[in-house]
Amino acid sequence: MLLLDESLKERMDAYRVLLLWQKDGSFIKESGLSPFAMELALGVCRRHLYLQYVLKSLVKKAPSLEVCTVIELGLFQMFFTEVPDHAAVATTVELIKAANLGEGSARLVNAVLHAARRSGLPQLPPQRVRRVSIENSVPEWLVRRWFDIYGGDRAEAMAKATLERPVEWIRVNLQKTSAPVVAQKLGLTGASILYDRYIQVPADAKLKPILESESFAKGEFSLQNPAAYRVIQLLDLKPGLKVWDACAAPGGKSALMAEMDSSLDILASDVSETRVPKMHDLVNRLGLTNVRVECLDVLGGVAGSPARRGSEQRTRASEGETSPFDRILLDVPCSNMGVIARRPESVYRITQESIKELVELQFNLLESASRSLAPEGVLVYATCSPDPDETTKVIDRFLKAHPDFEKAGVAVLPGTEDSRFDGFFAQALRRK
Repeated sequence: MLLLDESLKERMDAYRVLLLWQKDGSFIKESGLSPFAMELALGVCRRHLYLQYVLKSLVKKAPSLEVCTVIELGLFQMFFTEVPDHAAVATTVELIKAANLGEGSARLVNAVLHAARRSGLPQLPPQRVRRVSIENSVPEWLVRRWFDIYGGDRAEAMAKATLERPVEWIRVNLQKTSAPVVAQKLGLTGASILYDRYIQVPADAKLKPILESESFAKGEFSLQNPAAYRVIQLLDLKPGLKVWDACAAPGGKSALMAEMDSSLDILASDVSETRVPKMHDLVNRLGLTNVRVECLDVLGGVAGSPARRGSEQRTRASEGETSPFDRILLDVPCSNMGVIARRPESVYRITQESIKELVELQFNLLESASRSLAPEGVLVYATCSPDPDETTKVIDRFLKAHPDFEKAGVAVLPGTEDSRFDGFFAQALRRK
Protein backbone atom coordinates (compact mmCIF):
# COMPACT_ATOMS: atom_id res chain seq x y z
CA MET A 1 0.00 0.00 0.00
CA LEU A 2 2.94 2.28 0.77
CA LEU A 3 4.29 1.80 -2.75
CA LEU A 4 0.90 2.67 -4.22
CA ASP A 5 0.73 5.79 -2.08
CA GLU A 6 4.20 6.89 -3.19
CA SER A 7 3.37 6.11 -6.81
CA LEU A 8 0.18 8.14 -6.59
CA LYS A 9 2.05 11.01 -4.96
CA GLU A 10 4.54 11.12 -7.85
CA ARG A 11 1.73 11.15 -10.39
CA MET A 12 0.01 13.92 -8.44
CA ASP A 13 3.26 15.93 -8.46
CA ALA A 14 3.57 15.47 -12.23
CA TYR A 15 -0.09 16.49 -12.69
CA ARG A 16 0.34 19.70 -10.66
CA VAL A 17 3.48 20.71 -12.54
CA LEU A 18 1.82 20.07 -15.91
CA LEU A 19 -1.13 22.23 -14.87
CA LEU A 20 1.20 25.05 -13.82
CA TRP A 21 3.04 24.78 -17.13
CA GLN A 22 -0.20 25.02 -19.12
CA LYS A 23 -1.62 27.85 -17.02
CA ASP A 24 1.38 30.14 -16.55
CA GLY A 25 4.25 28.68 -18.55
CA SER A 26 6.27 27.41 -15.57
CA PHE A 27 9.44 25.48 -16.40
CA ILE A 28 9.02 21.78 -15.66
CA LYS A 29 12.70 21.10 -15.00
CA GLU A 30 12.78 23.74 -12.26
CA SER A 31 10.00 22.04 -10.28
CA GLY A 32 12.16 19.67 -8.22
CA LEU A 33 10.22 16.53 -9.21
CA SER A 34 11.37 13.01 -8.46
CA PRO A 35 12.93 11.15 -11.43
CA PHE A 36 9.72 9.20 -12.18
CA ALA A 37 7.47 12.25 -11.83
CA MET A 38 9.87 14.23 -14.03
CA GLU A 39 9.79 11.49 -16.67
CA LEU A 40 6.00 11.64 -16.69
CA ALA A 41 5.78 15.43 -16.80
CA LEU A 42 8.42 15.91 -19.49
CA GLY A 43 7.01 12.99 -21.49
CA VAL A 44 3.49 14.41 -21.50
CA CYS A 45 4.86 17.86 -22.38
CA ARG A 46 6.95 16.46 -25.27
CA ARG A 47 3.94 14.59 -26.70
CA HIS A 48 1.24 17.07 -25.71
CA LEU A 49 -0.18 17.76 -29.20
CA TYR A 50 -0.22 14.07 -30.07
CA LEU A 51 -1.92 13.12 -26.80
CA GLN A 52 -4.53 15.81 -27.47
CA TYR A 53 -5.07 14.29 -30.92
CA VAL A 54 -5.56 10.84 -29.37
CA LEU A 55 -7.95 12.26 -26.78
CA LYS A 56 -10.06 13.98 -29.45
CA SER A 57 -10.51 10.63 -31.18
CA LEU A 58 -11.97 9.18 -27.96
CA VAL A 59 -14.37 11.90 -26.74
CA LYS A 60 -17.04 13.99 -28.44
CA LYS A 61 -16.48 17.01 -26.20
CA ALA A 62 -13.21 17.88 -24.50
CA PRO A 63 -13.44 17.85 -20.68
CA SER A 64 -11.84 20.47 -18.42
CA LEU A 65 -8.12 21.28 -18.56
CA GLU A 66 -7.61 19.39 -15.30
CA VAL A 67 -9.32 16.21 -16.55
CA CYS A 68 -7.57 16.44 -19.95
CA THR A 69 -4.21 16.65 -18.18
CA VAL A 70 -4.96 13.54 -16.12
CA ILE A 71 -6.07 11.64 -19.23
CA GLU A 72 -2.89 12.66 -21.06
CA LEU A 73 -0.89 11.26 -18.14
CA GLY A 74 -2.79 7.99 -18.45
CA LEU A 75 -2.41 7.78 -22.23
CA PHE A 76 1.30 8.57 -22.02
CA GLN A 77 1.86 5.75 -19.53
CA MET A 78 -0.16 3.28 -21.62
CA PHE A 79 1.52 3.95 -24.95
CA PHE A 80 4.97 5.38 -24.19
CA THR A 81 6.20 3.80 -20.94
CA GLU A 82 6.64 0.31 -19.55
CA VAL A 83 3.82 0.83 -17.04
CA PRO A 84 1.32 -2.05 -17.59
CA ASP A 85 -1.99 -0.94 -19.10
CA HIS A 86 -4.06 -2.05 -16.10
CA ALA A 87 -1.78 -0.11 -13.75
CA ALA A 88 -1.93 2.98 -15.96
CA VAL A 89 -5.75 2.88 -15.91
CA ALA A 90 -6.05 2.18 -12.18
CA THR A 91 -3.57 4.85 -11.05
CA THR A 92 -5.03 7.46 -13.41
CA VAL A 93 -8.53 6.89 -12.01
CA GLU A 94 -7.09 7.13 -8.50
CA LEU A 95 -5.38 10.39 -9.50
CA ILE A 96 -8.72 11.85 -10.57
CA LYS A 97 -10.13 11.02 -7.15
CA ALA A 98 -7.07 12.32 -5.30
CA ALA A 99 -7.32 15.59 -7.23
CA ASN A 100 -10.99 15.92 -6.17
CA LEU A 101 -12.22 16.14 -9.74
CA GLY A 102 -15.43 14.22 -9.02
CA GLU A 103 -16.91 10.76 -9.51
CA GLY A 104 -18.25 11.70 -12.94
CA SER A 105 -14.73 12.57 -14.09
CA ALA A 106 -13.43 9.30 -12.65
CA ARG A 107 -16.00 7.33 -14.69
CA LEU A 108 -15.13 9.33 -17.82
CA VAL A 109 -11.40 8.73 -17.41
CA ASN A 110 -11.93 5.03 -16.80
CA ALA A 111 -14.09 4.74 -19.94
CA VAL A 112 -11.69 6.77 -22.11
CA LEU A 113 -8.61 4.79 -21.10
CA HIS A 114 -10.35 1.44 -21.57
CA ALA A 115 -11.49 2.59 -25.02
CA ALA A 116 -7.92 3.62 -25.88
CA ARG A 117 -6.68 0.25 -24.66
CA ARG A 118 -9.10 -1.53 -26.99
CA SER A 119 -8.74 0.65 -30.07
CA GLY A 120 -5.06 1.56 -29.92
CA LEU A 121 -3.62 4.76 -31.36
CA PRO A 122 -5.65 6.54 -34.07
CA GLN A 123 -4.49 6.84 -37.67
CA LEU A 124 -2.55 9.99 -38.51
CA PRO A 125 -3.70 12.38 -41.25
CA PRO A 126 -2.18 11.77 -44.71
CA GLN A 127 -1.04 15.35 -45.38
CA ARG A 128 2.70 15.38 -44.55
CA VAL A 129 3.09 18.67 -42.68
CA ARG A 130 0.00 17.94 -40.58
CA ARG A 131 1.17 14.38 -39.90
CA VAL A 132 4.67 15.47 -38.86
CA SER A 133 3.16 18.15 -36.62
CA ILE A 134 0.84 15.77 -34.76
CA GLU A 135 3.16 12.78 -34.61
CA ASN A 136 6.01 14.82 -33.10
CA SER A 137 3.97 17.42 -31.18
CA VAL A 138 5.45 20.41 -33.00
CA PRO A 139 2.99 23.20 -33.90
CA GLU A 140 1.98 23.02 -37.54
CA TRP A 141 3.14 26.55 -38.41
CA LEU A 142 6.61 25.71 -37.11
CA VAL A 143 6.79 22.44 -39.05
CA ARG A 144 5.81 24.32 -42.20
CA ARG A 145 8.54 26.88 -41.46
CA TRP A 146 11.09 24.07 -41.16
CA PHE A 147 9.83 22.52 -44.41
CA ASP A 148 10.32 25.86 -46.18
CA ILE A 149 13.81 26.44 -44.72
CA TYR A 150 15.35 22.97 -44.62
CA GLY A 151 13.24 20.82 -46.94
CA GLY A 152 10.84 18.03 -45.96
CA ASP A 153 13.25 15.26 -44.97
CA ARG A 154 15.46 17.38 -42.71
CA ALA A 155 12.41 19.12 -41.25
CA GLU A 156 10.86 15.77 -40.36
CA ALA A 157 14.14 14.60 -38.80
CA MET A 158 14.27 17.80 -36.72
CA ALA A 159 10.71 17.23 -35.54
CA LYS A 160 11.46 13.61 -34.58
CA ALA A 161 14.55 14.72 -32.66
CA THR A 162 12.42 16.87 -30.34
CA LEU A 163 10.96 13.66 -28.84
CA GLU A 164 14.31 12.06 -28.05
CA ARG A 165 15.58 12.09 -24.50
CA PRO A 166 18.71 14.30 -24.65
CA VAL A 167 22.10 12.86 -23.74
CA GLU A 168 23.41 14.14 -20.41
CA TRP A 169 27.08 15.05 -20.01
CA ILE A 170 29.37 15.80 -17.08
CA ARG A 171 32.02 18.49 -17.55
CA VAL A 172 35.00 17.76 -15.32
CA ASN A 173 36.80 20.64 -13.61
CA LEU A 174 40.35 19.87 -14.75
CA GLN A 175 41.75 22.36 -12.22
CA LYS A 176 40.75 19.88 -9.51
CA THR A 177 40.79 16.39 -11.03
CA SER A 178 40.60 14.40 -14.27
CA ALA A 179 37.79 12.78 -16.26
CA PRO A 180 38.91 9.17 -15.63
CA VAL A 181 39.08 9.81 -11.86
CA VAL A 182 35.60 11.34 -11.76
CA ALA A 183 34.22 8.56 -13.94
CA GLN A 184 35.60 5.98 -11.52
CA LYS A 185 34.21 7.82 -8.49
CA LEU A 186 30.73 7.97 -10.02
CA GLY A 187 30.74 4.40 -11.30
CA LEU A 188 30.86 5.55 -14.93
CA THR A 189 34.03 3.68 -15.90
CA GLY A 190 34.00 2.97 -19.62
CA ALA A 191 31.74 5.91 -20.44
CA SER A 192 32.59 8.02 -23.50
CA ILE A 193 34.95 10.94 -22.79
CA LEU A 194 35.29 13.95 -25.12
CA TYR A 195 37.85 16.77 -25.15
CA ASP A 196 39.45 15.17 -22.03
CA ARG A 197 36.78 16.80 -19.85
CA TYR A 198 33.28 15.65 -20.88
CA ILE A 199 31.86 12.31 -19.68
CA GLN A 200 28.73 10.97 -21.34
CA VAL A 201 26.23 9.82 -18.73
CA PRO A 202 24.84 6.40 -19.75
CA ALA A 203 21.13 6.41 -20.53
CA ASP A 204 20.39 4.00 -17.68
CA ALA A 205 22.33 6.02 -15.07
CA LYS A 206 20.44 8.10 -12.51
CA LEU A 207 21.32 11.79 -12.36
CA LYS A 208 20.09 12.35 -8.81
CA PRO A 209 22.83 10.34 -7.01
CA ILE A 210 25.42 11.90 -9.35
CA LEU A 211 24.34 15.42 -8.35
CA GLU A 212 24.17 14.41 -4.69
CA SER A 213 27.72 12.99 -4.74
CA GLU A 214 30.63 14.32 -2.70
CA SER A 215 32.50 14.88 -5.96
CA PHE A 216 29.80 17.33 -7.14
CA ALA A 217 29.76 19.16 -3.81
CA LYS A 218 33.55 19.58 -4.02
CA GLY A 219 33.23 21.25 -7.41
CA GLU A 220 34.88 18.47 -9.38
CA PHE A 221 32.27 18.58 -12.13
CA SER A 222 29.16 20.25 -13.52
CA LEU A 223 26.51 19.27 -16.05
CA GLN A 224 27.07 20.73 -19.51
CA ASN A 225 26.64 19.65 -23.12
CA PRO A 226 29.91 19.57 -25.14
CA ALA A 227 28.33 21.93 -27.68
CA ALA A 228 29.36 24.67 -25.23
CA TYR A 229 33.02 23.73 -25.71
CA ARG A 230 32.67 24.09 -29.49
CA VAL A 231 31.30 27.60 -28.92
CA ILE A 232 34.13 28.58 -26.56
CA GLN A 233 36.76 27.32 -29.02
CA LEU A 234 35.74 30.13 -31.39
CA LEU A 235 36.90 32.74 -28.85
CA ASP A 236 40.54 31.70 -29.44
CA LEU A 237 41.40 32.35 -25.79
CA LYS A 238 44.98 33.29 -24.81
CA PRO A 239 46.50 33.56 -21.30
CA GLY A 240 45.75 36.79 -19.45
CA LEU A 241 43.00 38.06 -21.74
CA LYS A 242 40.11 40.14 -20.44
CA VAL A 243 36.83 38.32 -21.23
CA TRP A 244 33.18 39.32 -20.90
CA ASP A 245 30.45 36.67 -20.90
CA ALA A 246 27.62 39.13 -21.44
CA CYS A 247 24.52 36.92 -21.10
CA ALA A 248 26.13 34.38 -18.81
CA ALA A 249 23.35 32.78 -16.72
CA PRO A 250 23.36 30.03 -15.60
CA GLY A 251 27.14 30.49 -15.83
CA GLY A 252 28.31 27.23 -17.38
CA LYS A 253 30.32 28.76 -20.22
CA SER A 254 32.03 31.28 -17.91
CA ALA A 255 32.97 28.41 -15.61
CA LEU A 256 34.31 26.40 -18.54
CA MET A 257 36.55 29.29 -19.64
CA ALA A 258 37.82 29.76 -16.09
CA GLU A 259 38.56 26.04 -15.76
CA MET A 260 40.43 26.08 -19.08
CA ASP A 261 42.73 28.96 -18.07
CA SER A 262 42.98 30.44 -14.57
CA SER A 263 44.89 33.45 -15.92
CA LEU A 264 41.86 34.81 -17.78
CA ASP A 265 40.12 37.84 -16.26
CA ILE A 266 36.43 36.95 -16.72
CA LEU A 267 33.39 39.12 -16.12
CA ALA A 268 30.24 36.95 -16.08
CA SER A 269 27.10 39.03 -16.16
CA ASP A 270 23.37 38.66 -16.71
CA VAL A 271 20.41 41.01 -16.71
CA SER A 272 18.32 38.73 -14.47
CA GLU A 273 18.63 39.59 -10.78
CA THR A 274 17.14 36.22 -9.82
CA ARG A 275 19.71 34.21 -11.82
CA VAL A 276 22.85 36.05 -10.70
CA PRO A 277 22.93 34.46 -7.18
CA LYS A 278 22.93 31.01 -8.81
CA MET A 279 25.96 32.04 -10.84
CA HIS A 280 27.69 33.09 -7.61
CA ASP A 281 26.89 29.67 -6.15
CA LEU A 282 28.34 27.92 -9.20
CA VAL A 283 31.58 29.90 -9.14
CA ASN A 284 31.98 29.31 -5.40
CA ARG A 285 31.27 25.56 -5.66
CA LEU A 286 33.84 25.16 -8.43
CA GLY A 287 36.40 27.30 -6.55
CA LEU A 288 36.99 29.66 -9.47
CA THR A 289 38.95 32.75 -8.46
CA ASN A 290 39.16 34.50 -11.84
CA VAL A 291 35.43 35.08 -12.44
CA ARG A 292 33.58 38.22 -11.34
CA VAL A 293 29.80 37.82 -11.31
CA GLU A 294 27.61 40.90 -11.73
CA CYS A 295 24.06 41.88 -12.67
CA LEU A 296 24.45 43.96 -15.82
CA ASP A 297 22.23 45.14 -18.63
CA VAL A 298 24.02 44.86 -21.98
CA LEU A 299 21.53 47.24 -23.57
CA GLY A 300 22.35 50.80 -22.65
CA GLY A 301 25.98 49.97 -21.99
CA VAL A 302 28.71 52.12 -23.53
CA ALA A 303 32.11 51.11 -24.83
CA GLY A 304 34.12 49.53 -22.05
CA SER A 305 31.40 50.15 -19.48
CA PRO A 306 28.32 47.88 -19.49
CA ALA A 307 25.36 49.34 -17.64
CA ARG A 308 24.82 47.83 -14.21
CA ARG A 309 21.44 46.85 -12.89
CA GLY A 310 20.29 45.68 -9.46
CA SER A 311 20.68 47.06 -5.95
CA GLU A 312 23.27 44.47 -4.96
CA GLN A 313 25.65 45.93 -7.56
CA ARG A 314 25.25 49.63 -6.82
CA THR A 315 28.38 49.75 -4.67
CA ARG A 316 30.37 48.85 -7.77
CA ALA A 317 28.50 51.01 -10.25
CA SER A 318 31.09 53.78 -10.12
CA GLU A 319 34.04 51.50 -10.87
CA GLY A 320 33.25 50.96 -14.56
CA GLU A 321 35.54 49.12 -16.93
CA THR A 322 38.77 50.99 -17.57
CA SER A 323 39.52 49.20 -20.84
CA PRO A 324 37.57 47.27 -23.47
CA PHE A 325 37.46 43.50 -23.56
CA ASP A 326 39.77 41.29 -25.61
CA ARG A 327 37.04 38.65 -25.97
CA ILE A 328 33.25 38.79 -25.63
CA LEU A 329 30.85 35.87 -25.57
CA LEU A 330 27.29 36.90 -26.42
CA ASP A 331 24.99 33.90 -25.93
CA VAL A 332 21.75 35.74 -26.67
CA PRO A 333 18.18 34.94 -25.57
CA CYS A 334 16.58 32.92 -28.37
CA SER A 335 13.69 30.67 -29.33
CA ASN A 336 15.49 27.53 -28.05
CA MET A 337 14.67 25.71 -31.30
CA GLY A 338 17.93 23.79 -31.03
CA VAL A 339 17.21 22.39 -27.58
CA ILE A 340 13.50 21.54 -27.71
CA ALA A 341 14.21 17.97 -26.56
CA ARG A 342 15.87 19.42 -23.44
CA ARG A 343 13.29 22.19 -22.93
CA PRO A 344 10.06 20.77 -24.36
CA GLU A 345 7.97 23.69 -23.11
CA SER A 346 9.77 26.02 -25.53
CA VAL A 347 8.11 24.58 -28.65
CA TYR A 348 4.70 25.77 -27.44
CA ARG A 349 6.00 29.24 -26.53
CA ILE A 350 7.43 30.06 -29.94
CA THR A 351 5.28 32.21 -32.21
CA GLN A 352 6.05 34.01 -35.45
CA GLU A 353 5.69 37.30 -33.58
CA SER A 354 8.00 36.20 -30.75
CA ILE A 355 10.70 35.27 -33.29
CA LYS A 356 10.50 38.78 -34.80
CA GLU A 357 10.80 40.33 -31.33
CA LEU A 358 13.74 38.08 -30.44
CA VAL A 359 15.56 38.95 -33.64
CA GLU A 360 15.39 42.67 -32.82
CA LEU A 361 16.58 42.01 -29.27
CA GLN A 362 19.44 39.84 -30.56
CA PHE A 363 20.59 42.49 -33.01
CA ASN A 364 20.41 45.24 -30.38
CA LEU A 365 22.38 43.10 -27.90
CA LEU A 366 25.04 42.44 -30.54
CA GLU A 367 25.34 46.11 -31.41
CA SER A 368 25.58 47.14 -27.76
CA ALA A 369 28.04 44.45 -26.69
CA SER A 370 30.28 45.06 -29.71
CA ARG A 371 31.04 48.58 -28.46
CA SER A 372 32.97 47.06 -25.56
CA LEU A 373 35.31 45.01 -27.78
CA ALA A 374 38.95 46.02 -28.18
CA PRO A 375 40.50 46.51 -31.65
CA GLU A 376 41.44 43.09 -33.09
CA GLY A 377 39.34 41.52 -30.35
CA VAL A 378 36.97 38.61 -30.98
CA LEU A 379 33.25 38.50 -30.20
CA VAL A 380 31.37 35.21 -30.49
CA TYR A 381 27.64 35.50 -31.19
CA ALA A 382 25.84 32.31 -30.10
CA THR A 383 22.29 31.00 -29.92
CA CYS A 384 20.70 27.69 -28.99
CA SER A 385 18.66 27.96 -32.17
CA PRO A 386 19.77 27.17 -35.73
CA ASP A 387 17.00 29.27 -37.29
CA PRO A 388 18.43 31.60 -39.99
CA ASP A 389 16.43 34.59 -38.74
CA GLU A 390 18.16 34.35 -35.37
CA THR A 391 21.61 33.45 -36.67
CA THR A 392 23.03 34.20 -40.12
CA LYS A 393 20.59 37.01 -40.86
CA VAL A 394 21.48 38.79 -37.59
CA ILE A 395 25.18 38.41 -38.41
CA ASP A 396 24.78 39.68 -41.98
CA ARG A 397 22.71 42.66 -40.83
CA PHE A 398 25.32 43.53 -38.20
CA LEU A 399 28.27 43.29 -40.59
CA LYS A 400 26.49 45.47 -43.13
CA ALA A 401 25.96 48.14 -40.46
CA HIS A 402 29.48 47.77 -39.00
CA PRO A 403 32.20 47.56 -41.65
CA ASP A 404 34.84 47.67 -38.90
CA PHE A 405 33.90 44.04 -38.09
CA GLU A 406 34.48 40.86 -40.10
CA LYS A 407 33.79 37.16 -39.71
CA ALA A 408 36.61 35.21 -38.06
CA GLY A 409 36.32 31.77 -39.61
CA VAL A 410 33.12 29.88 -40.33
CA ALA A 411 30.10 29.38 -38.08
CA VAL A 412 29.77 26.19 -36.06
CA LEU A 413 26.60 24.12 -35.65
CA PRO A 414 27.63 21.43 -33.14
CA GLY A 415 24.32 19.58 -33.41
CA THR A 416 25.07 18.77 -37.06
CA GLU A 417 28.51 17.40 -36.11
CA ASP A 418 27.27 14.99 -33.45
CA SER A 419 23.67 14.06 -32.66
CA ARG A 420 24.54 14.00 -28.94
CA PHE A 421 25.26 17.75 -29.03
CA ASP A 422 22.74 20.53 -28.48
CA GLY A 423 21.64 22.51 -31.53
CA PHE A 424 23.76 25.62 -31.03
CA PHE A 425 24.90 28.16 -33.61
CA ALA A 426 28.01 30.28 -33.08
CA GLN A 427 29.91 32.75 -35.28
CA ALA A 428 33.11 34.55 -34.34
CA LEU A 429 33.46 38.23 -35.33
CA ARG A 430 36.70 40.21 -35.23
CA ARG A 431 37.05 43.97 -34.85
CA LYS A 432 39.44 45.10 -37.56
